[in-house]
Amino acid sequence: MPRSKPIPLELSDREQQALQQLVRRHHVRQQIALRARIVLAAAEGQSNAELARLFHVTLDTVRLWRRRWGDLQPIAWEDLTVEERLDDLPRPGAPARITPEQVCRITALACEQPEDSARPITQWTARELADEIIRREIVMTISPRHAARLLKRC
Repeated sequence: MPRSKPIPLELSDREQQALQQLVRRHHVRQQIALRARIVLAAAEGQSNAELARLFHVTLDTVRLWRRRWGDLQPIAWEDLTVEERLDDLPRPGAPARITPEQVCRITALACEQPEDSARPITQWTARELADEIIRREIVMTISPRHAARLLKRC
């Protein structure tokens, strides 16, 4: 099976500078920095196979970021930052069942003293919190584990 040539990638001066600055920054997720390095090297004309070996990633990873960068180039910089261009796309899955407003109400509840809710405890447990969330009808059902997970995210 003949190999297809990689999609040529040309970077503007602005793109080149933004990617190089991103790679040099001290506080950037390594995943984003790696993707920036792949794009920079791809623009220098290296093949996908060379890039895969150089960065210890799969050919599919190199193809993905070469193609994705090219697809996003027409979008204005004001609309999409360099990091956003290198970020993961949203993953498929079921829509959230708990709205942001409900999460805020749950967080506010967790900040209250349990005694204010006529609970004979001094500190919220996941089980007590889940029971109170259901009693107040913030949501109809919630597991203690999920209630604890929501609070941990906040």
